Amino acid sequence: MRALVTGGGGFLGGAVVDALLARGDTVTSVARGDYPDLRARGVHTVRGDLADPAVARAAVEGAGGVDVVLHVAAKAGIGGRTADFRRSNVEATRVLLDACRDAGVRRLVFTSTPSVVHTGGDLHGGDESLPYATHFDSAYPETKAEAERLVLAANGPDLATVALRPHLVWGPGDTQLVPRILDRARRGQLRLVGDGSSVIDTTYVADAARAHLDAADRLAPGAACAGRAYFITSGDPRPIRELIDGILGAGGLPPVTGTVPRPVAVAAGAAVEAVWSLLGRTDDPPMTRFLARQLATAHWFDIGAARRDLGYEPQVRLEEGFARLARSLATASG
Repeated sequence: MRALVTGGGGFLGGAVVDALLARGDTVTSVARGDYPDLRARGVHTVRGDLADPAVARAAVEGAGGVDVVLHVAAKAGIGGRTADFRRSNVEATRVLLDACRDAGVRRLVFTSTPSVVHTGGDLHGGDESLPYATHFDSAYPETKAEAERLVLAANGPDLATVALRPHLVWGPGDTQLVPRILDRARRGQLRLVGDGSSVIDTTYVADAARAHLDAADRLAPGAACAGRAYFITSGDPRPIRELIDGILGAGGLPPVTGTVPRPVAVAAGAAVEAVWSLLGRTDDPPMTRFLARQLATAHWFDIGAARRDLGYEPQVRLEEGFARLARSLATASG
């Protein structure tokens, strides 16, 4: 299979590239940055902004064209200008879809997020019947919801599309969840919102990558998965305190002890957002309303549809994931 991975130099995108190469597929990657390590492994690389039609065209043409696009690239985070999120998440997706149509690419797998359905309350075993949220506290889920709609609406006889919603992807090489937890703990600033008993699920990075390959393999015009979105997790929901303590333990740190009531965290998030906006800052603030509600509520999902339609089956349970993370962190620290 000739595959294009957008964001192939990133955390999840890199894991998707690894999985494709491991089974002998030909891979092209497009990203803003330069990744000579990918070229050294035989990956054809294209550098640039996917919202630029010329870049998208060069990417889908790849090294002689591609059979499937795995659109992993996105602007993530809880801070930054809405316009930047819109360009990276919505406009880039729109341009990429046009490029796929023009080049005759038949399949596109889109990386979305469960945040597109999160309304701030508890979600216990949520499935794909959940509607999109009608209000968002952050530009990231809002723009990902818009992009997901574009992708699913594009599904048809000439271009089959599917959206995956992996929940809280983590593991060795993580640049978001793991380093932030460890950094805040080391600075004595880590707190649980509420008592830490809310149950959530996550997705180990190798399982998230596997789901993308499963979707690419099953996707075709008229396939059961075509035009649909699927929740992806490791199928192992736990209390958030247990998850955070597992990551801390992998980093050689003690369990979290501090807590903050949810109303206080939400109010603090609103205040911090106002300050960041006033100062024109584009980095991630330490707390936002979106983050406070994510940390205080239960949100875990039923992956029965992904098992049925994609043949997806998670392989890495939490304890094994923590052990792999611990080995990776130990190696990185020397």
